[in-house]
Amino acid sequence: MQIRDEERDDEGKKARRHAFLIQYLEQNRYISVEEIASRFSVTTQTARRDIVALELEGKVRRLHGGAVASTPIDPTVYRQRRIANAQAKDAIGSAVARMVPDHASVFIDTGTTCEAVARALIDHKGLRVVTYSLRAATTLSERTDFTVAVPGGFVRQVDGGVFSQNSAEFIQAFKFDFVVISVSGIDEDGDIGDDDYAEVAAVRAAMQQAGSVILAIDSSKFGRRGLVRLGSLRDVDILVTDTAPTGSLAAVTAKSGVALELARLELA
Repeated sequence: MQIRDEERDDEGKKARRHAFLIQYLEQNRYISVEEIASRFSVTTQTARRDIVALELEGKVRRLHGGAVASTPIDPTVYRQRRIANAQAKDAIGSAVARMVPDHASVFIDTGTTCEAVARALIDHKGLRVVTYSLRAATTLSERTDFTVAVPGGFVRQVDGGVFSQNSAEFIQAFKFDFVVISVSGIDEDGDIGDDDYAEVAAVRAAMQQAGSVILAIDSSKFGRRGLVRLGSLRDVDILVTDTAPTGSLAAVTAKSGVALELARLELA
């Protein structure tokens, strides 16, 4: 009977740890193994088991040394993103595709704009592509002369993004002629950011292996601030968008040295 009581006590402590971790990550997005161990006076092995258990439940995602929140994008919000500025995104996708020659090696980020880039690249020849977007990979796999690589991991159903703690390491094994990224926003300081820690880690890994970095976003992202800083416009070679930045962001863009490419919208 005493053993059963101890087991129930252990389960209760684990449940409280898990509840705290979920609540903490909702507010802070990331927690390290060491912080879990310190807060609850448990071993790092126990902290890692907690993370694994919550990842299997789809509530967190592992990263090296810790975990990030696995809060999915609201499906309604994502559908709205696919509809909003659809014409501009298609034009941006076409503009990016014109920059990429046949037989190039390319990394493609996730998101609706990068899905438009993937659609525009379908007429190319012999591309070698790495992406963690299953939607982009599915589009590109229609070409039999393309090589498409996707990291293993859990699939985020709403947008088809694939993530695991090894995503960044997987991407670092490649070198790219072009890295095509999209972000949640560019703030007035010229900083670019996203709302997902794991995505930012993966994209940073790709940018470090890039010949050229292309930032593909529509102008609705100007003036917005992402939760997690990815870098700045100085880390980007080409900004492809539908409308030139204005005001203070225009000055920051010019000072950064990034090349500005305005996509041509097709008139109905």
